[in-house]
Amino acid sequence: MAVSVRGDSADPMVDPNVIPLVDIMLVLLIIFIITIPVMTHAVKIDLPRDNPNPPTEPPPVVKLYVEFDGTVLWNGSTINRADLEGYIAVENAQDPQPEVHVDAHRRVPYYYVADVLFALQHGGLKKVGFVSEVQPAGP
Repeated sequence: MAVSVRGDSADPMVDPNVIPLVDIMLVLLIIFIITIPVMTHAVKIDLPRDNPNPPTEPPPVVKLYVEFDGTVLWNGSTINRADLEGYIAVENAQDPQPEVHVDAHRRVPYYYVADVLFALQHGGLKKVGFVSEVQPAGP
């Protein structure tokens, strides 16, 4: 067994040239960045406009509560889902339009809340807000 301690070797040291590979990878990266379509999700929002004469009294408030089983309470009175659109149409005809405060049971399926929100949007009510519980500050 012969061990060469000195660096005198007859075989030349050959390293692969990776510079062309890096150049190709950078070109491919640039091509992918340019060709990937930019995904934009737009939500149409009607921004509030400046009102030189603010109302002297606050608008009326409608409290809408969605129970766990999908039952809807309109200002504390239980109503059918089919009657909800009629209530919304009556409120939409008022001037000024009332604020609708939507509250829901903490474990209600999202489907029921989304259905109520769709009915409010379809009915034309614009002042819709969500009621939330204040969490106590922890240590």
